[in-house]
Amino acid sequence: MIRSCDILIVGGGMVGLSVAALLSRNEGLKVTLVDAGSTPTFDPNQMSPRVSSIAPGSIDLLDSIGAWEEIAATRACPFRDMKVWDAAGSVDGPETLSFESAEFAVPQLGYIVENSLVQHALLNQLSSLPASVQYESAIRLIQRNDRRYEVELADGSVMTPNLLIGADGARSFVRGCAGIEVETRRHDQKALVTMLQPEFSHRHTAWQRFLQDGPIGILPLLDGRVSIVWSTTPDKADAALEMTDDELGALLTDITDGALGRLVPAGPRSAFPLKSQHADRYVVDGLVLVGDAAHAIHPLAGQGVNLGFADARELADVLSAAVERDENVGDLPTLRAFERARKGDNQTMLRFMDVLNRLFSNELVPLARLRGAGMYLFNNSGAIRERVVQTALGIR
Repeated sequence: MIRSCDILIVGGGMVGLSVAALLSRNEGLKVTLVDAGSTPTFDPNQMSPRVSSIAPGSIDLLDSIGAWEEIAATRACPFRDMKVWDAAGSVDGPETLSFESAEFAVPQLGYIVENSLVQHALLNQLSSLPASVQYESAIRLIQRNDRRYEVELADGSVMTPNLLIGADGARSFVRGCAGIEVETRRHDQKALVTMLQPEFSHRHTAWQRFLQDGPIGILPLLDGRVSIVWSTTPDKADAALEMTDDELGALLTDITDGALGRLVPAGPRSAFPLKSQHADRYVVDGLVLVGDAAHAIHPLAGQGVNLGFADARELADVLSAAVERDENVGDLPTLRAFERARKGDNQTMLRFMDVLNRLFSNELVPLARLRGAGMYLFNNSGAIRERVVQTALGIR
């Protein structure tokens, strides 16, 4: 059976769902989304440890879709301040980078939100839109057919969209089938993720300390707990998974410099290897990559999903303009406009995060002194500091 659609999105994560919701509002487009996994579920009584930092620019996007009201009313924790410091200094030292929302004329720097809640809210919006959303729909084969791609699903049905959108993550099957190469940098690190109960209030502040092996981020949660993402050596991450709660709590209290007092494990733990990667191309005729399928970034600044949301917004704008001009949404000149708008910004952010990770994961004395001086200068750099933060917040 051959099924037709204008746009086929592969991947039902936060970015894929946002693309579907944006494009489905265009009456000139027939949109289908497929994902091999099961339909995402959200438990209002049990907080998930997988969270994201949602920047103001991404909030505007989710609000335009209609999803943010539900997210904010359900379980989203604002953070109004941020502190970043080096292991060679102290959390209250002169070199510590401090950011306050009032300084940038925003009510908060962002929100910490469970990934499953974002997906749940986007799916609720899609339920009232004409898009077809199909989970548990694995893809058997993707092959080129003239100028377009032919997609065969596991149930035997075949789709020949005018545009195939790969939103299927860092190990993108779509990207591989299109023969798009990817530049990969494997960090000798794993990220340990868990939730903790702090002795002191998190004060709606996001904290980050740079250690010799990598950064540790502390993110506030609405119920008073914090979520941590500790980028460290694989051996240390694996050892942390096997520790008792008392052992892990003592270790994390020490490496966070006691900024929130004694930390007590209060949630499941997991660890995953870290890598950065960037696709050589985002587009070919009839196909485009968005989100982690195009670019995967080190988690130290929490920018991954925000870059993906920026992709979604730009792609929707480009394709809507093409529909208004009565152009085919899969034509290469149209898609190149999206690539030109997003690839440079994404590449700059990836490189910046990699440089920061390497610079701060080095305890040579001259470099440690240089870092301290650099952080002090940046903290007092005026317009430069403002521009960098506005870019990260997506409000420039």
